[in-house]
Amino acid sequence: MSVDAKIADDEGVGTRLYWAVADSWTIVLRGLTHYVRQPSNIAWQLGFPIVSVLLFGYVFGSAMSVPGGGDYQEFLMPGMFGMTMAFGFMNTAYIVVYDKARGVTDRFRSMPMAPSAVVTGRGVGDLIGASLDLVVLGLTALAIGWRSSGGVLDTLAAFGLLLLLRFALIWIGVVLGLLVPNEEAAGSLFAVAFPFGMISSAFTAPSLMPDWLGAIALWNPVSSTVTASRELFGNPVATGDTWIEQHALLMAVVWPVVITLIFLPLAVRRFQRLSR
Repeated sequence: MSVDAKIADDEGVGTRLYWAVADSWTIVLRGLTHYVRQPSNIAWQLGFPIVSVLLFGYVFGSAMSVPGGGDYQEFLMPGMFGMTMAFGFMNTAYIVVYDKARGVTDRFRSMPMAPSAVVTGRGVGDLIGASLDLVVLGLTALAIGWRSSGGVLDTLAAFGLLLLLRFALIWIGVVLGLLVPNEEAAGSLFAVAFPFGMISSAFTAPSLMPDWLGAIALWNPVSSTVTASRELFGNPVATGDTWIEQHALLMAVVWPVVITLIFLPLAVRRFQRLSR
């Protein structure tokens, strides 16, 4: 290849990369605009975490205990953070189904834009929404007395792990949204999200569960993130001597990376094959 041809090829790659980023950002702005213009959705998305904290912290919390001792509300809050991140992929799936059912997705596909822009833009937009969820939930936790005993860097690292989990699960939501035929069917996804978030260490230690259920909870990616967050926050941690519990911080990174590597390409490929 000649020098001129190589330069032209490099410029072409740079141009495609620029437009891929620009197109993705356009999708992000569109999603945020719809988010702001629908106050009822904002109230639900931000109100649900607050109600959940009050419900599990004060209604159920009086009957709960932490193996090894410790305040249950301090044990609970990292679990609430993790559960909120886990349940978020339902919103992603529903929005994808909504756009697909109304022909918005087909319209995007007919435009001269990067094939990955709709999928990546959806992911980045949802991650921004997840950050807002964590801010509201964190302020609620502080209001009821929860505190992070870890340092500033450890606290930021814990929130980073929570967002990393949400980032990975976004792509599962996109894939499910592209597979589900209509909005009515999208509502049934709660049957998938509920056990995924609840059968974990979010609310109680797996050691207190039946052996078979505890094993499922231990290997749930949510459990690794929640346990690692508790360690970084300096909150009570009810861990056993299993490998997955002893290496929660490692698996809190490995699980999201593996999920992203599997489902992000699937989401892009499924989007590209919608009309085939």
